[in-house]
Amino acid sequence: MRLSLDEAADLARRALRRAGAGEQMAASTARALVLAEAQGIASHGLSRVAQYATHLRNGRADGAAMAQVLRRKGAALLVDAKQGLAFPACDLAVREGIAIAKELGVCFAGVTASHHAGVVVDHLRPAVAAGLVGLGFANSPAAMPAAGGRHPVFGTNPVAAAFARRSDAPLLIDLSLSEVARGKLMVAAKEGRSIPPGWALDAQGEPTTDPRAGLEGSMLPVGAASSTKGSMLALIVELLVVALTGANFGFEASSFFVDEGNAPRIGQAFLLVDPAALAGSEVYFDRMEALVAEMLVDEGVRLAGQRRAALHEKASAHGLELPDALAAQLQSLAGSAP
Repeated sequence: MRLSLDEAADLARRALRRAGAGEQMAASTARALVLAEAQGIASHGLSRVAQYATHLRNGRADGAAMAQVLRRKGAALLVDAKQGLAFPACDLAVREGIAIAKELGVCFAGVTASHHAGVVVDHLRPAVAAGLVGLGFANSPAAMPAAGGRHPVFGTNPVAAAFARRSDAPLLIDLSLSEVARGKLMVAAKEGRSIPPGWALDAQGEPTTDPRAGLEGSMLPVGAASSTKGSMLALIVELLVVALTGANFGFEASSFFVDEGNAPRIGQAFLLVDPAALAGSEVYFDRMEALVAEMLVDEGVRLAGQRRAALHEKASAHGLELPDALAAQLQSLAGSAP
């Protein structure tokens, strides 16, 4: 089925509303999932609607939650997601963080008691639109062992960065600290595909190419040949978004990929910087373009976010082609006739 981005967003919004999400939560979440889908990130796109709907119905996410600023001191800000879906809380944290960064030069905005954050770098788009630099971090239910360990302790804990440019598309960087995002295993399992070696371990700590076994086991850290580095980066993110916000550690949160379990209450954090407060905006933009020009000396270099932007432009013009099974699932969840 082919749908325009607006049609897809409306379908996702209605499905989430029917599962118990408030209008703001449903709309914010639907927009984020369609944006991910349009950028070719199916693991964080519309396939998540059913998962979120189940969590709303089972009490793992509170559809009536209204995110609010819990505390502000100087350039630090804490938003309470109140166990709702993450998107309205992240929207609020970044929106308030931009205002603080414009006033004080920098802001660290944390989010506590939250849920799955989707594509973290997409939360930073308003920041780069305001001419800021943004960093984003999130933890997730335990999926990776600590360095030298065997049982999952850390989440796949994505790290994101967004750098505004003077007149071109920003540089957008988003990466999981596991070799791949866990959502790719979810998609492979649904489609009955195997996964490459080096992505995951089974519950016994043995390498596997079975995505279902990987979902029951653990993910390998990025750069698995030197897994200490990936594990240490995951540790840094875990502490940034939990110890500073009071959220749950990954090992305290039930997996996103099970229907029953606790409200994950995990955390996110965003660091927003105004270049005008440092060397100045013009110096920043000049330095950015000098680096980009040097990178592009080599043929074949692709700027961070370029492929996603091209896919989004194509989807905006021609719509999204959804697999029949996914389209039928969304229509059923939304209460629409197929």
